[in-house]
Amino acid sequence: MKSLKKIELHLHLEGAAPPGFIRALAAEKHRDIAGIFDERGAYAYRDFRDFLRVYEAATSVLATPRDYARLLSEVLAECVEQGAIYVELFVSPEFCGGADLAAWRDYLAAMEEAAAQAERDGIASRAVLTCIRHFGPERARKTAICAAETSGGWVAGLGIAGAEDVGELGDFAWAFDCAREAGLGLTAHAGEWRGPQSIRDALALGVTRIGHGIRAVEDAALLRDLAERGITLEVCPGSNVALGLVRDWAAHPIARLADAGVRVTVSTDDPPFFHTTLSQEYQRLADAFGWAEAEFRQMNLWAVDAAFCDQTTRTRLRKELT
Repeated sequence: MKSLKKIELHLHLEGAAPPGFIRALAAEKHRDIAGIFDERGAYAYRDFRDFLRVYEAATSVLATPRDYARLLSEVLAECVEQGAIYVELFVSPEFCGGADLAAWRDYLAAMEEAAAQAERDGIASRAVLTCIRHFGPERARKTAICAAETSGGWVAGLGIAGAEDVGELGDFAWAFDCAREAGLGLTAHAGEWRGPQSIRDALALGVTRIGHGIRAVEDAALLRDLAERGITLEVCPGSNVALGLVRDWAAHPIARLADAGVRVTVSTDDPPFFHTTLSQEYQRLADAFGWAEAEFRQMNLWAVDAAFCDQTTRTRLRKELT
């Protein structure tokens, strides 16, 4: 599956950090974060809340623009290994200077340089700046301002992630309105830990994509609405299985969503945390549902249609996939 050209729309930059990279960076900075790893050196957590704790502890060693540039180079190189030709990364200004606009510009400049080098090496990327839901709507405004003020080029969208059971998506309307007015693409994590209504709440913000969205399968009317509106789901099956949302791969609703006419794509979310890769996701889906190259090509074409990139890049990617 590595040789198949792929598009990934749902990849958290910090969540894609290899444990070895984080351990080495922590050692450089003389930081003790041994408690977030198991005896094999992999990330270790008990449940979703603990996952967030470990995630934020790992992220805490990323403290400078250079750290983020190094991480981005590492992550994009791994994406190339997995056959990806385009990837969108969730990046939070909260972790890059506390969402201070001046500090964010410094981090962004370093990452843009790394992204430009990676594109010369064969993989295009864009950033979706991400509000952290459990940090609250006021802090989300700062992220939205960072997104609006640096939109264009590498910064292509705004999203929201974090603890889905905290607050309501409607509380973040100002941030999404700000990003929309700046011409940014919009997506939101929903329908993962909460049910179908959370997806409706995301749609009310004007998003064209839903991060995860698998709980839509519980509501036939919502499935019809998603299909009719051409809303794209950024599905991360391995993440859902690892976190216990779905019993196993055969039980995953991605096939039922696709059969209902919903546009689904395949991503890895936080791959080293969930012990997966993009190629492994494809192989496990092939094993579970008998999908072959034709099905995956269609999903990748849907992903290109839903990507927050410019039209020139979109046209080039479609040609590479067909």
